[in-house]
Amino acid sequence: MFARTERLLLRPGWAEDAPALAKAIADEAIVRNLALAPWPYGLDEARAFLDKTADPVLPSFLLLRRGEGEPELVGGAGFGRKPGGGVEIGYWIARAHWGNGYAYEAGCQLIEIARTLGLPRLEAGHFVDNPASGRVLEKLGFRPTGRTVPRHSCARGSEVMCRMFTLELADAEEVMAA
Repeated sequence: MFARTERLLLRPGWAEDAPALAKAIADEAIVRNLALAPWPYGLDEARAFLDKTADPVLPSFLLLRRGEGEPELVGGAGFGRKPGGGVEIGYWIARAHWGNGYAYEAGCQLIEIARTLGLPRLEAGHFVDNPASGRVLEKLGFRPTGRTVPRHSCARGSEVMCRMFTLELADAEEVMAA
């Protein structure tokens, strides 16, 4: 699955993306805020991630900035199935591209994809020491559930408190129209 936004191309990752992926995400300030990414993160980890069998129902994407010249990898985003059956979104943006609205732009597209897939709701969370991610979720229309739960961070090698959010996709239509 591919998707386009005003500035981004969302597409699956390919084996030849490994060097760019490793370069973009190999920053402890990014990886420590992701549940599943290890630290350190290098070319071997990028290759392993890209070699995983893609879920055709719940896709993951690399985010490439479109514009003049060669597209540039600026992050990643996608869906995951939670142990309880719910579907969550996740995203990361390379440090050089923080503050440009790419997480919000990709999140809006993920919501549209979720709606197309017929999902009734989405879940998300952010580690409590990463409030910027919480602001992105709130701007996307996610609402705090009132639950803060421990979640394992592979990069940190420990449990980290995670603030949980939910989005009823009928509510998302109102947010996106505003």
